[in-house]
Amino acid sequence: MFTFLLVLLIIVAVLMIGIILLQKSEGSGMSGSSAASMFGGALTGAAAGNFLTRMTAWLATIFFVLCALLALVSAKSNIASQQSDLRNELIIQGDAPTQSAIPGAVADTESVPDAESADAVSDNAQ
Repeated sequence: MFTFLLVLLIIVAVLMIGIILLQKSEGSGMSGSSAASMFGGALTGAAAGNFLTRMTAWLATIFFVLCALLALVSAKSNIASQQSDLRNELIIQGDAPTQSAIPGAVADTESVPDAESADAVSDNAQ
């Protein structure tokens, strides 16, 4: 769905760029002789301005609708993937044995000498 909407958005954007460049401007745009020769003179005069203006408005509306749809689809897919990533992480943490939070810290208490065992070692040495 996302890919389909993205392809449509690109097509509409390219069409909109072409239509905008064909419109008559104050300067010398593409609407000069090249546009007239390309369409056989059909897009010259007032009819061309009216058609190009309406076509630009329609393409712009379609462009904004597609942008909104892409944002909605993307947000829904991101939420779903984040929830599944979190669920997988919780499952992995639940299956793994508990580890010390500090790297290099001793996890079990048997290897840490306490005062009684130190006294016992010193008594045996005497």
